[in-house]
Amino acid sequence: MAITGLMFVAVTAIVKYVGSDLPAAQGAFLRYLLGLVFVIPMIGPMRAAHLDRRQLMLFGIRGVVHTLAVILWFFAMSRIPLAEVTAMNYLSPIYVAIGAAVFLDERLPPRRIAAVVVALIGAMIILRPGIRSVDIGHIAMLFTAVGFAAGYLIAKVMSDEVSPAVVVGMLSITVTIGLIPFAVAVWVPPTWGQVGWMFLVAVFATAGHYTMTLAFKSAPLTVTQPVTFLQLVWAVALGAIVFGEGIDGWVIFGGGIIMAAVSFITWREAVARRRVIPTSAASKT
Repeated sequence: MAITGLMFVAVTAIVKYVGSDLPAAQGAFLRYLLGLVFVIPMIGPMRAAHLDRRQLMLFGIRGVVHTLAVILWFFAMSRIPLAEVTAMNYLSPIYVAIGAAVFLDERLPPRRIAAVVVALIGAMIILRPGIRSVDIGHIAMLFTAVGFAAGYLIAKVMSDEVSPAVVVGMLSITVTIGLIPFAVAVWVPPTWGQVGWMFLVAVFATAGHYTMTLAFKSAPLTVTQPVTFLQLVWAVALGAIVFGEGIDGWVIFGGGIIMAAVSFITWREAVARRRVIPTSAASKT
């Protein structure tokens, strides 16, 4: 997950650099279309997986929600600073916790509910509605986080059933197909330089999704998600040094509150597991 964070920060920086020169849907489509070259080694594992109807349906749903989320994310990148995009994206683990309780039958104890509330307070500190103008990019990021959270949940389920190559390959194919109508609707002729940057985005993004899936296969979401908090550090540094964005203390404060909320969930879940495992071992003996 630490490597995943570095990969995704690189993606963020490149998309920010390209800016609004390309429509959001077209930029996202080029990223996934060019990334299909990395799917070639995954064709074998995907064919060997013999996916059933249920698995294909889940991959299809993930493709739809990820398609919408990635369009919104590209759009937000052209509207608001790097640090704000990154900080608001930390809402995804909170949505994951809620989704795990609703769809995966995981318990939602009071401590997790409290953490959700605290994280939402952190989001409000970042947005500060009524104190400053809320850009449409902020609204886009709120829905982006929901879409990515849904994708994370499905990826976690599927990583227990198929190999990481299948999970990543199916995401690349479904999202590329899903983006076609959106990209056609806003298409402008890209330059070779823009194509080159989008290919580089595809390199880092595909690598990031692969390492993320490896992490999901190795540990629970409550363990892997907090490691991505390092992305806020890199995003703030990149925004200030490379793009000349001011460092907003309120954004860092709000992001810190969200990070604290998710870290609290992680710590409490780890404590709960340590209590359950010895009990389970004793019952088996």
